[in-house]
Amino acid sequence: MIRALIFDFDGLMVDTELPAFQSWQEIYQAHGCDLTVEEWAVCLGTSSEEFDPFTDLARKLGRPVDREELLALRLSRKGVLAAEQAALPGVVEYLMDARRLGMKIGLASSSPHRWVEDHLERLGLDAYFDTLKCAEDVERVKPDPALYLAVLAALDVQAAEAIVLEDSPNGVLAANRAGIFCVAVPNALSSRLLLDHADLRLSSLADTPLATLIARVERRRGDVRAETGGAAS
Repeated sequence: MIRALIFDFDGLMVDTELPAFQSWQEIYQAHGCDLTVEEWAVCLGTSSEEFDPFTDLARKLGRPVDREELLALRLSRKGVLAAEQAALPGVVEYLMDARRLGMKIGLASSSPHRWVEDHLERLGLDAYFDTLKCAEDVERVKPDPALYLAVLAALDVQAAEAIVLEDSPNGVLAANRAGIFCVAVPNALSSRLLLDHADLRLSSLADTPLATLIARVERRRGDVRAETGGAAS
């Protein structure tokens, strides 16, 4: 029985991924360089340690860059762009339906608490969540499963009792490693990336009501149990 719904944040609830990418892309372009989606994709859903734009830009320019100046420019521009973003289609309905169905609701994000909490409060969505686990709560962020395992523990549910909603390859891999059924809901950026390792893919949460999704997940698990002679998946 599905008892919990676990959300990713960036790119799944709010399209903050595009402002993050666009703010760097504008800096690259101002220096006569390009930043491709494929290059940026390395850090989607995980920490910025996976891809260092400062080092990459310096390499492309063939000279050092002023990190402090660029960081200030980038954070300012990213903040402006991100503050304009509303919740993505279907997100609010999923939260409301999960509450109506008596489900526990968690969030697992590789971003810092302040970033996530400020946006949730701005959108009036913070009260829906029973637990938030962010970068400060684990030693390793996605694609490591630690964030999802921490949410399961906080909600007191088993992996088989939860569904994860993700948008990035790194996030899907983290859910896979935690043993949780993962539904990929890509955004404008991640839709161009490989998400075949998700258990299910939706074009938008607005296209499939939560009750319908749960029924599909339960049916899929029933099929797996039948194929394995009744063993739990």
